Amino acid sequence: MNVKNNYNECLTNLACSIRKYFGLEYHHGTLPYIDKILEEKHPNNVIIMLFDGMGSKILDRTLEKDSFFIKNKYKEISTVFPATTTAATTSIRTGLNPIEHGWLGWNTYIKPIDKTITLFLNCEKGKETTCKEFLKIKNKLVTTTITDEINEKGLYYAKEFFPFKTSSAVLYSNLDNMLDLVLDETQKDGKKFLYVYDDEPDHTMHNYGADSKIVKELIKERNTKVEKLCKKLKDSLIIVVADHGHIKVDNIFLNDYPELLNMLERTTSIEQRAVSFKVKKEYMNEFVNKFNNLFGNYFKLCSKAEILESNIFGKGIPNELFEDAIGDFIAIAENSNKCLITDGDDVLFSHHAGYTDDEVFVPLIIIDKTEI
Repeated sequence: MNVKNNYNECLTNLACSIRKYFGLEYHHGTLPYIDKILEEKHPNNVIIMLFDGMGSKILDRTLEKDSFFIKNKYKEISTVFPATTTAATTSIRTGLNPIEHGWLGWNTYIKPIDKTITLFLNCEKGKETTCKEFLKIKNKLVTTTITDEINEKGLYYAKEFFPFKTSSAVLYSNLDNMLDLVLDETQKDGKKFLYVYDDEPDHTMHNYGADSKIVKELIKERNTKVEKLCKKLKDSLIIVVADHGHIKVDNIFLNDYPELLNMLERTTSIEQRAVSFKVKKEYMNEFVNKFNNLFGNYFKLCSKAEILESNIFGKGIPNELFEDAIGDFIAIAENSNKCLITDGDDVLFSHHAGYTDDEVFVPLIIIDKTEI
């Protein structure tokens, strides 16, 4: 099968360059052009600013050629597979591929408790209450970040910034507050790493689409305000990226196909455009034929063996939950805008995790503010 993700030049590799600069072990290749800047300029402040959903193709369609983000876009790189926040932000926060960290998608099957879990919400798919069984074994997934490791080692320090409350990150209230907090942090002494996450424009894209007027304004606002921030920064390297892009989708409801649902052992998982199926043994061959007859024009159905051989989730020592989590088949939306929806899935106007260029490729924007 064709693998679009370049695991020699993706978000994982960017994270490994950060690990290298801060004296941490790294298990994948780094980005030589990032390494060179870091080695030659030795910035006190290394900042990764991730705007959720702001894919490279979307950025090019939205901004003028002389805009700040476009002028400073070094190139576009790929995200990991699947092109979704759960997998991609974990890779950039750890320097590991999805096969290693185990955070495969929004809804991931967890074998020890035999449940499909919405990982970021700690609840079972389609439910709102916290799954206590999952919390007890959550550490089977990789939960230690680059920030954790830098702070634990104690030679330098690191902080993360999020728009929602977490156990250790700095909470910000809006874009202006986020940028003010980052500026304040860079003015403190010491070599440091700052990871800044913004849930826009993804949050709005899901409801209105990547090319809607309201989303274009969000991107333009970030372009303008990050430029203003960078004018104030000194001794800093700022790297602006996204975790994935977006595509307007057409939803297919699997409840309309009970003969197919009856062949499954459990609910679908991972993502709606990269859909994992666990099939009852007696239906293995029939499922393939039935699925391809129904949806073969929209999805490429890949067997577990094909998935493992392709290294589409990246190389590395597999997380102990990985093989069970991928199920028997994964259906990948390669050249279509279709989503497969089951009970417990959100019905969205625009989505990601498929294999179109709009979803897979992200901008690598580099702003060098090391010269005083």
